[in-house]
Formats: sequence, structure tokens, C-alpha cells
Amino acid sequence: MSSIYRTLTGGTLRDIALACLAVWFIGLSYGAIATASGFPLWVPAAQSVLVLAGASEFLFIGIVAAGGNPIAAALAGLLVNARHLPYGLALPDVTGRGWRRLLGSHVMNDESVVFALAQEDLPRKRAAYWACGLGVLLCWPAGAILGALIGRAIGNTDAFGLDAMFPAVILALIMPALRDRVTVRAALAGAAIALATTPFLPAGLPVLLALAGVACTLSRRATR
Repeated sequence: MSSIYRTLTGGTLRDIALACLAVWFIGLSYGAIATASGFPLWVPAAQSVLVLAGASEFLFIGIVAAGGNPIAAALAGLLVNARHLPYGLALPDVTGRGWRRLLGSHVMNDESVVFALAQEDLPRKRAAYWACGLGVLLCWPAGAILGALIGRAIGNTDAFGLDAMFPAVILALIMPALRDRVTVRAALAGAAIALATTPFLPAGLPVLLALAGVACTLSRRATR
């Protein structure tokens, strides 16, 4: 850890600390929503450590709480996490080798990848990646467990607006990608499919069917 602090500038460390603080606050809402939705405390606690992917955890909790099939919820979470595949290809030398690569893959998230890619050379990329990844590894479970305890105490999280955190997190993840017309068409097509099938299908399946919107992107790029 001392080498990380020596390698990174004060501004980068400050930004990483602020990002980890934001992750902690989101973890509070996740844990509170999970327990208030009827899940035992160990579910958000275990997911926050073993899955360590906020968007997919929110999605799983939301689908199951709405009455969806846990298998469909898990598949939806895996699809959300599919973005980690290009992340790993973009940072092949950052995670290290052996057991470090296993741990480095586990702490891979949007924040750690963004901070790593923003650095100029490999030592700084590694330092930023590990500083943010390990920070999230501490802050996300801490927030989720504390939030779960709060959720058990207050019961109705809707009164505090915490239920809005899930769609807000998903929206924040997809907004940077909505910069070209092809992606926007795919998103609108997927949204239309999900809205059309929601009244007739179990919770979770409309989300999976919405992936058919990706065909708009593939067909357009093939034409080009």
C-alpha cells in the first residue's frame, strides 16, 4: 500500500477516496432495500463480498423481490457483468500474475478500470487500479451490511426514497454509452420489448428479452 501512495498524486488519491465514499453510500441503500424487501441480512452481506458488483446485485434483489425467478435474476446479473470481459482485455498487465490476478479480477469494477485507464504509465495504472479496487472491496460490503441493519430497523425504505437508487445506478451506467444513434436505437428497442412483455411474463424475463435490442446494433454495424 505504501508504494501505491508514493506512485499516485494527491489529486488522484483524493478522487479515488471520493469514489469509494460514493460506493459506500450506494451500498447503504442496497443493503437497506434488500432486507426491507424480505431478504435475510446474510444475502446482501454475502453478495457484497462474493459478487462485488453493485449493478448486478441491485438487479438480482429487484427481480427476486418483484416475484421473479432467482435463476432468471442471476442470468440477468451475469449479463450486466459481461462488460467486465472487455475490461479485462483492456488491462491485461494491470492485475498481475498468479494469486494477484485472481484477486485483481475480483476487485475489477467500473471505478477501478476508469481510474487505471486515466493514468499515463503502467506503474500508475497498477497503483490506481489496486487503490480503487481494494477501496471498493472495503467500502461496498461495509455499506451494504450497515444498510441491511438500517433496513431491518426502519422497515419501509420507500419512505426515504431508497428504492430510487436501483434505477439511478443502472441509468448512470448506461448514460455514457448513449452517445451514438445505433446504441440509442438498440436501447429504445430493448426498452420497448421489456415494456411490451412485462404485463404477460414473470419478472426478470422481460429484462432478458430486451437483449434482442442488441440485434439493431449488430445489423447496423454489419451493414457498415
